[in-house]
Amino acid sequence: MYRVTEKTNGWILGFFYLDLHPREGKYGHAAVFPLQSSTRLPDNKRQVAVCAMVANFTKPTADKPSLLQHTEVVTYFHEFGHVMHHICSLRTQYTRFSGTRVERDFVEAPSQMLENWCWQCEPLQRMSGHYETGEALPAEMIEKLVASRNANVGIFTKRQLCFGLFDQYIHTCAGKVDTQSVYNQFCLDINGYPAAEGTNMPATFAHIAAGYEAQYYGYMWSDVFSYDMFFSRFHKEGVMNTDIGQQYRDRVLAPGGSRDAKELLRDFLGRDPNQDAFLEQKGLASL
Repeated sequence: MYRVTEKTNGWILGFFYLDLHPREGKYGHAAVFPLQSSTRLPDNKRQVAVCAMVANFTKPTADKPSLLQHTEVVTYFHEFGHVMHHICSLRTQYTRFSGTRVERDFVEAPSQMLENWCWQCEPLQRMSGHYETGEALPAEMIEKLVASRNANVGIFTKRQLCFGLFDQYIHTCAGKVDTQSVYNQFCLDINGYPAAEGTNMPATFAHIAAGYEAQYYGYMWSDVFSYDMFFSRFHKEGVMNTDIGQQYRDRVLAPGGSRDAKELLRDFLGRDPNQDAFLEQKGLASL
């Protein structure tokens, strides 16, 4: 368990648990589970936030520590974005609006935005290190890694569209639905290739029956906001700029769901959000 304190005065903001490696019977994906919300108590004192971050990263061995692949680092940052959203929500009066209890199609924006630090040279140099020598990743390797970000971006983007549209369809059509055949058709129509023969992906698509039903589109919708926030502020004014970080914390994370997401974005961006950064980073700006 880790404690989060305010740098200026040492106030305790919250606590989080890290459960990062697989074991038998454990939850098989990566997620953050709120355990206690930051809220105002009847005596006017603040209850601190507590949450648990669960993942299944590469396990350490007898002679090596856990050596994370870059994809695992991105997942770590994504989930830790949820952790910070939960803990830094210090301006909410009620539990109902605390932390990640925002609009479903905004909840992934803070987590997806934090992923961007895994694709920037300075953060990568700071966080990387050879487990024996401590040497950071060479600049040439980092440049190649950053350049690979949009590899197969078209396939991944269409995959998310396929999931989102499938989710909308099965939750809005009348009567019974053969989810396997419907999904297979969406794969052909959107992805351009069939689902793997003999599989039934919807049977394992937990999101559509565990809080994201008819709202899976929110992942891509939130991504538009995450790119806008990162590239309009952090990328322009410094990815390690603590002043911008404090503004982001105060204007986006701290209010939780007590204000509409569009108001939070307007406060942080100084304008209404747009899709320009999203399209540019997907290679679609010139189309």
